[in-house]
Amino acid sequence: MALILQVKNKYPEFGKDCYLAENATIAGDVIMGQQCSVWFTAVVRGDVNSIRIGDRTNIQDGAVIHCTYQKAATIIGNEVSIGHRALVHGCTVEDNVLIGMGAIVMDNAVVQKNCIIAAGAVVLENSICEAGHIYAGVPAKKIKKLTEGQMENMKKTAGNYIMYSGWFEEK
Repeated sequence: MALILQVKNKYPEFGKDCYLAENATIAGDVIMGQQCSVWFTAVVRGDVNSIRIGDRTNIQDGAVIHCTYQKAATIIGNEVSIGHRALVHGCTVEDNVLIGMGAIVMDNAVVQKNCIIAAGAVVLENSICEAGHIYAGVPAKKIKKLTEGQMENMKKTAGNYIMYSGWFEEK
């Protein structure tokens, strides 16, 4: 069972049908929607500010979701895929977004809906990533507009993680 910790009288809340890997850690002021998944060694730490996560969002292996004390909460929308070892910190990530493996999204950044943040990209503090585009590099820059097919594939990825989590259900 995942490590679920109360911090300062705040206990994480989970929607229906969430999957939490046995070595995931979720702590403090975290509210997660329905059909979300938090995978192996991922950490969602709402100890210094709040973290809000929509429905059908997956936080993949080794990812870290955190926030900044008295400064920046973290808000993550619906059908977001946060790749392996990504860091999402004190920012807003809107619906149908893919944060690539090893990417970093910093405080007060806003990743608008239907965006891809490429693997290894660094979205700097206070940046705005415009809806419907791919961002890549260090620091992250707008590369090109997403196609309808790419946006559909992002929704499929979120759906696939719901399916994958079903493979790990206790019998």
